[in-house]
Amino acid sequence: MSGGSLGPVGLVVGGALSVQFGAAVAVLLMPEAGAFGVVTLRLVLAALVLLIICRPRLRGHSRADWGTVVAFGSAMAGMNILFYQSIDRIPLGAAVTLEVLGPLALSVIVSRRAINFVWAGLALVGVVLLSGGGFDRLDPVGALLAIAAGGMWAAYIVFSARTGRRFPQADGLALALAFGALLSLPFGLVEAGSKLIEPSILLMGLGVALLSSVLPYTLELLALRRLPAPTFAVMMSLEPAVAATAGFLVLNQALAVTEALAISLVIVASMGAVRTQVRRK
Repeated sequence: MSGGSLGPVGLVVGGALSVQFGAAVAVLLMPEAGAFGVVTLRLVLAALVLLIICRPRLRGHSRADWGTVVAFGSAMAGMNILFYQSIDRIPLGAAVTLEVLGPLALSVIVSRRAINFVWAGLALVGVVLLSGGGFDRLDPVGALLAIAAGGMWAAYIVFSARTGRRFPQADGLALALAFGALLSLPFGLVEAGSKLIEPSILLMGLGVALLSSVLPYTLELLALRRLPAPTFAVMMSLEPAVAATAGFLVLNQALAVTEALAISLVIVASMGAVRTQVRRK
């Protein structure tokens, strides 16, 4: 694989690592601010950071441009709200495993090459193995919320790519995050209220915003300018593997043989999808 093709792959992997560390901080924050409060802090603070850095122009954009921003922001807000409500009910690993089914479905639906069905299927086997076979013991509402978050994740991928083509640098992302923050704000205010402005909670919220939104969304936006949506969607199956690996390295959570096999399958599927795309160029 050439150095040029490794660029977007590195962006995706970097984004996945950042998200998992951000998720760890978010889990610590949820008892204080609640699931809706964490989402609100994450999106509002991330939007403020990017708006300050990018200073996007508000004039000179078409109606279609703004429609893309609204769709992208709605997908981000929906994805985050549904996911955090899910992990408030079921374990993080199971939620990520169910959520990643959305991008996998997107890769199969959008792709026009039979080989991508193989890679998506292989990744699906990996994420199912990674669940440990415990889906039957999950809270059904939490499981449905995770699957719905996966649908929003698929929409996020589509509209992130479109936003990247319509707006320079990360301007579109900043505007979309601002819209998503406005959508989440009422939920956070109702649940957390004045806790959202407590210094300690704000500081942790900023960490979540930087690790879970600003850095990964920016890296993914850049990656989607160089990777097609189906390939990117299959690579999202790395998320459960990264989560399991982070648990092993950071939290000393031992991996079972089936979990190690699952991680291997997911990584092989992601590498295969990328190599298939490279050969097409």
